[in-house]
Amino acid sequence: MAKKSTIQTEKVNTHIVEWLKNYAANAKVNGFVIGISGGVDSAVTSTLCAQTGLKVLCVEMPIHQAESQVNRAKEHIDQLKKRFPNVSDVQTDLTAVFESFKTAVPKTDDEVKVNLALANTRARLRMTSLYYLAGIHGLLVAGTGNKVEDFGVGFYTKYGDGGVDLSPIADLMKSDVYALGEFLEIPQSILTAAPTDGLFGDNRTDEDQLGASYDELEWAMLAAESGKTAADFDGREKTVFEIYKRLNTSNKHKMDPIPVCTIPKTLK
Repeated sequence: MAKKSTIQTEKVNTHIVEWLKNYAANAKVNGFVIGISGGVDSAVTSTLCAQTGLKVLCVEMPIHQAESQVNRAKEHIDQLKKRFPNVSDVQTDLTAVFESFKTAVPKTDDEVKVNLALANTRARLRMTSLYYLAGIHGLLVAGTGNKVEDFGVGFYTKYGDGGVDLSPIADLMKSDVYALGEFLEIPQSILTAAPTDGLFGDNRTDEDQLGASYDELEWAMLAAESGKTAADFDGREKTVFEIYKRLNTSNKHKMDPIPVCTIPKTLK
């Protein structure tokens, strides 16, 4: 079911780095700021940005974060700083801000909805922090979403990790990101770790939340793009395809442009 990446990693790497350099030059900015989670997407994105030679600010933003995620983030940042003199880092611990937010908003008894809303709040607090740092340093916020997340199942927070200035890896499938990560020699601890968004303060994985692995969702995305329907499959393939279609449909509001109510000229 999984699709092995066929990208030409060295050429893709060069293409993205040149694209980043050109975009930054046209935008007249000093470089990029990136939230580092300890996952493969942010590790690859930050390494691509570092190769531009422009200022790259890596930001850790823990909120009751699992120690394993924090350790992987630190390992990657330390490695990146040794390899690239244009890379710096800062930690912005948002735990106290998050706890203060929880005391300021109205309470409800629906624990499931509260937990999801608070998970998204974590992502939005991080987005706010990245734009604060971008503003004072003259940087662009680099997104870390891949193609499956951004355009397949919409697995990101609207105006959270979805709130960025540019998306260097959003045309790469997850398998492509891993292939590029191998080429870029990011830490093995990151390449072998189970993907997680880290928004719930525990060790639940992306697969736990989505109900399917990225390999499976990548397969389903390609199947859907080729015109297949659930009727074309059975067993696990049918289940995965239905999961993909459900998520793709329910998260369209993230992936489509914001709807605008157009006023008829006769009313103006």
